[in-house]
Amino acid sequence: MAKKKFYVVWKGRKTGIFTSWAECEAQVKGFTGARFKSFPTKAEAEAAFNGEMKPTSKRSHEKKGKESIEEVEWDSISVDVGCRGNPGIVEYKGVHTKTGEILFAHDEIHIGTNNMGEFLAIVHGLAYLKEQGSSKTIYSDSMTAIKWVKQKKAKSTLERNEKTAYIWSLMDRAEKWLQTNSYPNQIKKWHTEAWGEIKADYGRK
Repeated sequence: MAKKKFYVVWKGRKTGIFTSWAECEAQVKGFTGARFKSFPTKAEAEAAFNGEMKPTSKRSHEKKGKESIEEVEWDSISVDVGCRGNPGIVEYKGVHTKTGEILFAHDEIHIGTNNMGEFLAIVHGLAYLKEQGSSKTIYSDSMTAIKWVKQKKAKSTLERNEKTAYIWSLMDRAEKWLQTNSYPNQIKKWHTEAWGEIKADYGRK
């Protein structure tokens, strides 16, 4: 069971301390210049809301993250993977972050890993946006996949064999695309603990 969070909204439709992401999201989604952050305890949330803790703190909600939490760019693309087993069946999709409209998707791949699917989803998103002539941001909740994309090389340990040949063919093609194309788009980490599940989530957790 996920630990309870307390959400502080300094700037939104309503300000205050909220006890669920749904309540917080209702105040900040689509609100220009919204400022909000989640805290693990009510005491920390109250201190932050009362100005004893500045909202510009660079302490990340992600335990391993080092970047500050910024507001969501709603006119963007969010990608995510649906897996059954890891390795196992993999599928992915990309959606418009604000509306949830599915922009592209890949049907089930017989066998692959979560990180491979996340990598393919980001590259698919980059190729899609390039065709559209768009500089929109792409969000992913996988730091591993984001790193692979930036390095233009996927470091999966999944064995190459007859069963994995298809996903590896997709991975090789994606790497080649990265190595032969440039793009203006930013690829950003989706901060689940602060913003809730990524909008492309398959809801299988």
